[in-house]
Amino acid sequence: MTKTDNVIKLLLIEDSADEAEQIISMLRNGGIAVRPSRAANEAELEDLLERQTPDLILANLGSSDLPLRQTTEAVNKTGKDIAVVVYGANLSDTQVVDAFLGGARALALHSRADHLQIIVRREFEALAMRRSVRHLEGALRESERRCSDLLDSSRDPIAYVHEGMHVRANKAYLETFGYDDFEDIEGLSILDLIAPEDADDFKSLLKRLSKGERPPQKLNLKAQRGDGETFDAVMEFAEAIYEGETCQQIVFRQQLADSTNSEELEALRSKDLITDLFNRQHLIIELDRAAAAATKGKADQALVLLELDNYKTVLDGIGLGNTDLLLGDMANLLRRHLKETDIPGRLGEHTFGILVHDHSAEAVSELAENLRKAFEERIFEVGKNSINLTISVAGSLIGEKTANGNTVLDQAAVTLRAIQAEGGNQARVFDPSAKDKADAEKNRHWIKLIKEGLENDGYVLYYQPIISLQGAEGEFYEILLRMKGPKGEILPGFFMPIAEQHGLLPQLDRWVIANAIRALAEREQAGQKSTFFVKLAPQSLEDQGLLPWIALQLKNSRLRGDALVFEMPESKVVTNLKPARAFVRGLEQLHCGFALEQFGSGLNSFQLLKHIPAHYLKVDRSYMAELPKNKENQERIKAMCEQAHSAGKLTVAEFVEDAASMSILFSCGINFVQGNFLQEPEQVMSYEFGNG
Repeated sequence: MTKTDNVIKLLLIEDSADEAEQIISMLRNGGIAVRPSRAANEAELEDLLERQTPDLILANLGSSDLPLRQTTEAVNKTGKDIAVVVYGANLSDTQVVDAFLGGARALALHSRADHLQIIVRREFEALAMRRSVRHLEGALRESERRCSDLLDSSRDPIAYVHEGMHVRANKAYLETFGYDDFEDIEGLSILDLIAPEDADDFKSLLKRLSKGERPPQKLNLKAQRGDGETFDAVMEFAEAIYEGETCQQIVFRQQLADSTNSEELEALRSKDLITDLFNRQHLIIELDRAAAAATKGKADQALVLLELDNYKTVLDGIGLGNTDLLLGDMANLLRRHLKETDIPGRLGEHTFGILVHDHSAEAVSELAENLRKAFEERIFEVGKNSINLTISVAGSLIGEKTANGNTVLDQAAVTLRAIQAEGGNQARVFDPSAKDKADAEKNRHWIKLIKEGLENDGYVLYYQPIISLQGAEGEFYEILLRMKGPKGEILPGFFMPIAEQHGLLPQLDRWVIANAIRALAEREQAGQKSTFFVKLAPQSLEDQGLLPWIALQLKNSRLRGDALVFEMPESKVVTNLKPARAFVRGLEQLHCGFALEQFGSGLNSFQLLKHIPAHYLKVDRSYMAELPKNKENQERIKAMCEQAHSAGKLTVAEFVEDAASMSILFSCGINFVQGNFLQEPEQVMSYEFGNG
């Protein structure tokens, strides 16, 4: 939950402000992004419920200022979907039961941060699900209305049949069978519209459908009008829902004299013209069918994605005109390794998908590896070029727990991107049942890469300018770390969480600091005054040798200390207050700066400045979401800047997304701005917007 649109608007019912801050820190340390507020009395509660509409309310069961029942009554008056979660320590059975009777949706243990995090995540996910269901119900009603309009205006004879009986039919259907109004056939069995010679076969079909079997897509038979006249027809079946009930949509068509041409045309509609594989639309439909079958217990199905490595480089080598030839050759090679029951298709520009049936997990893995080897060993003749290719192959098993087409596709795509981030030319299958084992193996792999990188200088620094809006002297940069990969840099999101879990962040911090000082010293010698902002992990605060080591690095490089600004998130500082305070005091002796990231995310962030004399305050990114439209955030940023400047602090706005936000931030009094809109991180330092 780190994306801006997943920030939880949290309302705390807690008598103690310090306890409330601890709760917030517990959540943030678990990776949960929150926008907190606190109600100390009934008036504040009612005001916050009306003005901000929180997602969740965390209420201390022992609160004397606002008892639980008073809180839930205020929530119920709003008529809004707000989950109330209570927490407490050493609760009795009676207190627990009374909490749920009083309107609590869940209960968390105050003494266990992990339990609190689990409950908050679960309740927020449940809230998101309820909101999604309401949205989908509204969309479904609108869709049903539009479908009903289309049904009435369609020239095709269409009816909905439930348990063999008509429940809906359009005008064309009534005209085809010689009826004036739907009332004439309402409740009439579909069997009454089948000619006697085909009635027995159709009755058998209805019995099979009642047992849950899938209908044929098309059925040739003789139909019978109300006056007894018969005609040759083709029935087309599709699963549908009418007024909440599962039913069959049936379309009657007159048989065409040349049915062969019709079937060929239908086949062409489902094919990709370049590769002669199925197109994306057809493959997605088949994937949804496979997912639906999985909900009914069908096993041994999977989706396999295949993508060419370094596609742009290959394209530059063969030329744009030869691209279709290459894709066609790739499709031909793909077919040779598939069974008749496999369904191959082209999902994207250079992405192929294969829906496989009756393959065990081992067989899917074997297929993925065989495809990888086949492409690696093949020499492709394209135009005048003879080229070798490698591919990344990712599979996702389709099981009952993942019986959703989009979920399966997303899992396979995530696996594919992970392979490519590691250099490509690998085959891997995501198995939900083996996730824990896979995660452990993945961790071992990343730990090895992290340690090898530290030993062999396997990292690189990226620089993102921090632009002064108030004419500060010199150039300012945020330092960002990337790992060197076989075919490009690897983003920290892939390896930093693993490094944190296994205590490797202090070593990475030292690598970054040493190389940042080296780069700074070179710029100083060239007459370019610069300031680097360097992120520091909380684990590094426990490193007693870090400050003396930094002092030695600065001395050996003959670099001024104020060229370095170390930064940590506000929530991490709060939960590591004592070591953080000692570290910042040490930085002051070295004349280095300190910045608080995610500032303004706590209940009273400025209170922290009494303990941590930070020089820079980096405004929390949640304030930046659609800033030009959010007047409340504009006012809060302006008030934050005024308070910061009166305290002698400089402010930085990160994640600036547009020019309009720049203008607003300048008028609010922000000192510095930073974001990809201004300039993305680069290996080479450039200061296009600077004024130093």
